[in-house]
Amino acid sequence: MTSPIRRITPKKALLILFDISAALAAILLACLIYYSGVIPASIMNQIRDTWFLYLITAGFVFYFSGLYDQMWAFASGTAYISILIGVSFQMLIVVMLSQLLGKRMPLPVYILYWFLLTTAVSGIRLLYRLTRNRGVSLLPKSRSGEAGTGQIRVMIVGAGVAGGQVIVEMKTRQQVRVPVLCIDDNPLTHTYKNNGVPVLGNRYAIPALAKQYQIDEIILTMPSASTENIRQIVEICQQTPCRVRILPFFSELIEGRFSLADIRDVAIEDLLGREPKDLEVGKISSYLRGKTVLITGGGGSIGAELCRQVAPFKPKKLIIFDIYENNAYTLQYELAARYGNALDLTVLIGSVRDKARIEEIFETYKPDVVFHAAAHKHVPLMEDSRSDAVKNNVFGTWNVADACGRHKVSRFVLISTDKAVNPTNVMGSTKRIAEMVVLEMHHRYPDTTFAAVRFGNVLGSSGSVIPLFKQQIEREKRVTVTHPDVQRYFMTIPESACLVLQAGAYARSNEIFVLDMGQPVKIADLARDLIRLSGYEPDVDIPIEFIGLRPGEKMFEELSLAEEAMDKTEHNKIFVLHQIENKKALREEARGLEKIINAPESGIGAFLDELLA
Repeated sequence: MTSPIRRITPKKALLILFDISAALAAILLACLIYYSGVIPASIMNQIRDTWFLYLITAGFVFYFSGLYDQMWAFASGTAYISILIGVSFQMLIVVMLSQLLGKRMPLPVYILYWFLLTTAVSGIRLLYRLTRNRGVSLLPKSRSGEAGTGQIRVMIVGAGVAGGQVIVEMKTRQQVRVPVLCIDDNPLTHTYKNNGVPVLGNRYAIPALAKQYQIDEIILTMPSASTENIRQIVEICQQTPCRVRILPFFSELIEGRFSLADIRDVAIEDLLGREPKDLEVGKISSYLRGKTVLITGGGGSIGAELCRQVAPFKPKKLIIFDIYENNAYTLQYELAARYGNALDLTVLIGSVRDKARIEEIFETYKPDVVFHAAAHKHVPLMEDSRSDAVKNNVFGTWNVADACGRHKVSRFVLISTDKAVNPTNVMGSTKRIAEMVVLEMHHRYPDTTFAAVRFGNVLGSSGSVIPLFKQQIEREKRVTVTHPDVQRYFMTIPESACLVLQAGAYARSNEIFVLDMGQPVKIADLARDLIRLSGYEPDVDIPIEFIGLRPGEKMFEELSLAEEAMDKTEHNKIFVLHQIENKKALREEARGLEKIINAPESGIGAFLDELLA
């Protein structure tokens, strides 16, 4: 590929003319300063004999140093380093040529010359940049003034490093959003400016300042802040008519860097998710790196996030197995675009019900680690499709786990749910039986490590309450909640995938892992938060209707059975449950689960008798 031709535009020509003139002016001024305003005749003769050296060398050196290729209106600090390098190199050439011609000046003259020329060359560019990127006035906009310019007046919450970078990005890369003021809870910052933008108060001043300076948009730039802090600040921001946006957690950003494109609207996950859990990368890498990893249900919400989080650990091969081809294809395209040939990716379509298909996959690819995320999970739907729930959640789990044992897979991790604890519905019952399957596999195949992970509700997963509420807000202008007091535990999709990977590292066999999920959240409160984030007032613009509990639903979810002993792991947010191994207790529990399922045609009764014999 040939290099682009450097064109001398009128603006560039003026800049070159200024620079070479500055070089000549700098040597004259340096001599005047050094000789206290009276330049000796001998020195003037030297300047007359060598003046052309300053002009020619400045022109050539600055040109080839790239000083005329920069977009100085948008230049960052690193661009100005090229000025220091260019001026230093030009001065060195002038000194050497002057020495060869016997016309060398005293060393202090050259030092003064360097400072003067550097100031002139960088100063003109800074002046140009400031002229092109004038800051916004702190005076509130008038109704007939700035409102018609298309500019968005922005308040930055968080005057730290991230806030400073956002301000610089706004000032240098686009002209639509104009940073007007900053907010920070640190009172020591309130007498300073962050990149020219004043810090005027703490979070409690947001409503008054937003009104005083007629702010259009508030951006939260605190990527390491706690969820509780974010929630409190968002509640304050919602007292204003401003649009509220946020810079994501550092963990959501690629390599910790961001651009204005990363800033997004505040999501419910920002208010309910908790601080990212620290992954023990070394332990996780030890069982994933260089291994063949199979993820069943890999196209679903949790399965897809597992694929995204497994890929950076450089597995030998990553296999996505799913019955729904559209999701699997979309994920395949995403991972291929991100990793290219660095990730050996295989996408297979099929059902975990199909024992022959499962056997074929294990014979062909010989996986080392299996994450079993394939399942039917919707509580009301499974009440009307009991046999299919058993076939998929119970027999499908048996097929995959049994294949893992027979093929001596290193680790098998089942994705379970808190609905498996004292279940009152078909879906929860089938997932509890799936946990029993894992227990039995531990006894049958001791060479394979079997474990399960229990989740609460996953925010934003397909079919979950959040997408449903969003749809109701947009289309129906109402939200339906089963009961005013119904509560659920919540976690984000990345959190759930982190727990699975960490559990795989801790697993020694026959354990169920549970995340410390904090306090349960009322669904009615969740609905109100989502309505506010959508720009409406709950119970005013968008009513909340209570429709009663659906078949199989509980008021509260639990994370463990009374008989399950809970211990801490090395991770302070992950606990391990030791499964019940008393066969009599398990048979009694199984009979209760069979009654809940109430699908004799599914064969669940005979299966449980054989499982717990």
